[in-house]
Amino acid sequence: MPELNRPNQAHFFADFDQATLGAVDRVDESGDPASLWSDAWDNLRRRPLFWVSAVLIVLVIAVAAFPGLFSSLDPRFCELKYSLDPPRGGHPFGFDRQGCDIYSRTIYGARASVLVGVLTTIVVTLLGSVVGAFAGFYGGWFDSVLSRITDIFFAIPLVLAAIVVMQMFKDDRTVTTVVIVLGVFGWPQIARITRGAVMSVRNADFITAAKALGSSRLMSLARHVMPNSAAPIIVTATVSLGIFIVAEATLSFLGIGLPPSITSWGADISKAQTSLRSQPSVLFYPAGALALTVLSFIMMGDAVRDALDPKARKR
Repeated sequence: MPELNRPNQAHFFADFDQATLGAVDRVDESGDPASLWSDAWDNLRRRPLFWVSAVLIVLVIAVAAFPGLFSSLDPRFCELKYSLDPPRGGHPFGFDRQGCDIYSRTIYGARASVLVGVLTTIVVTLLGSVVGAFAGFYGGWFDSVLSRITDIFFAIPLVLAAIVVMQMFKDDRTVTTVVIVLGVFGWPQIARITRGAVMSVRNADFITAAKALGSSRLMSLARHVMPNSAAPIIVTATVSLGIFIVAEATLSFLGIGLPPSITSWGADISKAQTSLRSQPSVLFYPAGALALTVLSFIMMGDAVRDALDPKARKR
């Protein structure tokens, strides 16, 4: 699998930055973002791209949360006598080289991959939002220090850093470990987006009015600035979720992510390499599930971005 590095991630997000930050300006003078979200929802529900991605995401989440509803087989049960057997009744995807049912492994593999993606996105969104919000709102030397720290982490390739750090946890490779490692190196993009969004809002009239009425700076940040800066953060987090799912799959593919005892798409893709010539379908199913999941989150982020961007709505 190709390495996912930070410069590529930055390039991927480049098209999102201006459009998502433009949504911050859609706030009335009272500082109430309700009209923005109402307009965005009206626009969003008319977009086929949103509904297609929403259906796919709901399906993936349902499979990850309740895999037993979609497969009654144990993904860890393997018999070599079924090695590379073609599909048959009760086994629609056939068997891999170890004689494991590919369908059940694809279904149960969703749980670990999606769980890592969701938890990592929560971690980086919270961490990045806090750093970006304080940097953008307080400015001055505080902004300079936090921005330089952000730049340092931003310059470190995400997966390369994760590979190096995960080597230190060979005997303790769990979902929590992977989430923490990816979270530590994955927050700079959201921090930058949040900083820009906060700087666009912090001098608005309703913020000045709130301060004049006795609201503290911290209270103004929490109650007025952040709610009106949420649009670009949501878009970036949605796309980031797909990226972190790929990152986990890459680590598992390389054998340094989740342990073999945990079924994941990345591990199954790695094992399928040995059977690629004789049975390409062994690779197709987990790779297809991974690609479809990542694509659904990217499409959702694209749809939400366009719905929140006034310029996109006019096109």
